[in-house]
Amino acid sequence: MEPAPLYPIIEEAAKKAAIAWLTVPGGGAAYPVWCLWQDGALHVVSGSDEQAAPGLAAASTALVTMRGDHGGRVVAWPADVSTVDPDSPQWMTIAPQLAAKRLNAPGPAEGTVARWAAGCTLSRLSPAAAPAEAGPSLPDDAFAAPPRPTSATRRPRRPFKLHRVRRT
Repeated sequence: MEPAPLYPIIEEAAKKAAIAWLTVPGGGAAYPVWCLWQDGALHVVSGSDEQAAPGLAAASTALVTMRGDHGGRVVAWPADVSTVDPDSPQWMTIAPQLAAKRLNAPGPAEGTVARWAAGCTLSRLSPAAAPAEAGPSLPDDAFAAPPRPTSATRRPRRPFKLHRVRRT
């Protein structure tokens, strides 16, 4: 199978990105993941002690949305999802770089890579086609989900006043 051509807008947005938003078919709403762009693909680690990526390990496709320096969406692109095997040479190249980028990792990068090999999934998201949305085709809405309903809200009490002020 011939790889899809690399689109410059996808590559530039992904190189600068610290996080990406993923939408997995049948997985519900989009969710953020930290990632690494390397060798023409986005790499995401997920699993027991790492970030949650519901449905990504079992998915074959996903929609990746990336934001720009201004905080707004720049591009959304379809991706082919594959899993990187811990015994492969690709793992030996990508996992240490991803571990070095991992913020607040418990222990050194080598320990993090070994922990990932034992219980996490390293997913490779390769561009599958032209961007689904980019530039003028991006919608004007904020892409923000409405707040979830909750019973935790209540009407605030009036502020307590220590000394009452008399009106004259």
